[in-house]
Amino acid sequence: MTDLDLDLRWYAGTRSGRRGAAPPIQVHPAAPDTVLLRQSITTNFEAPFLYLLFGGDRAFLLDTGATADATSFPLRATVDTLIDGWLRAHPRDGYELIVAHSHAHGDHVAGDGQFADRSRTRVVGHSAADVAAFFGIPDWPRGRSRVDLGGRVLDVIPTPGHHPSAVAIYDEATGMLLTGDTVYPGRLYVQDFPAFQDSLRALCDFSAAHPVSVVLGAHIEMSARPFRDFPLGSTWHPDESPLPLTVGDLHAIRDAAARIAGRPGAHRHANFIIWNGPCRLESASQSIRLLLFRASGLLRAPGR
Repeated sequence: MTDLDLDLRWYAGTRSGRRGAAPPIQVHPAAPDTVLLRQSITTNFEAPFLYLLFGGDRAFLLDTGATADATSFPLRATVDTLIDGWLRAHPRDGYELIVAHSHAHGDHVAGDGQFADRSRTRVVGHSAADVAAFFGIPDWPRGRSRVDLGGRVLDVIPTPGHHPSAVAIYDEATGMLLTGDTVYPGRLYVQDFPAFQDSLRALCDFSAAHPVSVVLGAHIEMSARPFRDFPLGSTWHPDESPLPLTVGDLHAIRDAAARIAGRPGAHRHANFIIWNGPCRLESASQSIRLLLFRASGLLRAPGR
C-alpha cells in the first residue's frame, strides 16, 4: 500500500476575504499518483478539497469546486498541467479523464463546465440516477461498484443522507476513503437522517472488511481546539483541525448519529458537529459569530 504524505498546513485565508498572495488552488502531491487540491478559502469560503488520482489508462478527478469561472478558479488548467506532467513521466496515448463528484451541491460541481469541451473526458451527471447509471450500481443505494483506472481500482460506495447522489470513494492503492460531505472535520449537515445512518453503517462495515489507512472528506470547518468550529462563511481559518480522520472517527460519528436520531439540532463533538434538521437557532448563532469573528481582530482560534 502506497504511503501518503498528509502532513502540511493549508492556506489559512484572511479575515477580510482579500486574496493576498495565496494561489486560487493549493496543490499537494500526497504520493506520486495522488494529488490533493484545495480551492483557496478567499476564492470561496467553502474551500473544498478535490482529489486527482492517476491510473495507467485514465485519471479520476473527484469534485470540481465551488467556482465556475476559469479565470479566478483555473481548475481545468491546473488539472491539465498535472496530467501533462504525469504523462511526461508515463508516456502513453489516449489517456482519459473521469470527472466525478462526491455529491451534487454547488460547491462540488461548479467547475464542471471547464471540462465540457475536453477530449477523452467523461463528466458524471449529478442525480442519483446519473451516478448509479455511470458506475453501474443497479441497487442504489445498497450496492456498490468498482472503477479500474488501469492498474488502480476504486470502489464507489453510495452514501446518501447529506445529498441523494452522495458517494464515497475507496482507493485500494493507498487505503484512502474519500467521504465528501458525509464525514469530515466540520458541520455534517443531514438532509435525510435514516439514509445518513445507513450510509455511516455501510462505511463502517466496508472499513471493517478493507484496509482503510485514512478518511479524507471535502472540507475543514473545525479549529484545532476541540469542539470549536469556524463560523459559517468565514474566509479565515487560523489553526485548522487536521483534514485526516480515522476509522475510529467513522465509528464515533456513526454512534453519535444513533444517539441523536430523534433529537433535532446541532450536536457538537470534539472534531465534528452533526446538524440534524434545519437548526435555525444554530444558524442564527453562526451569523452572529461570523460578524463578531470578522470584527474582533484577534489572531486566535474562534469561539473563545
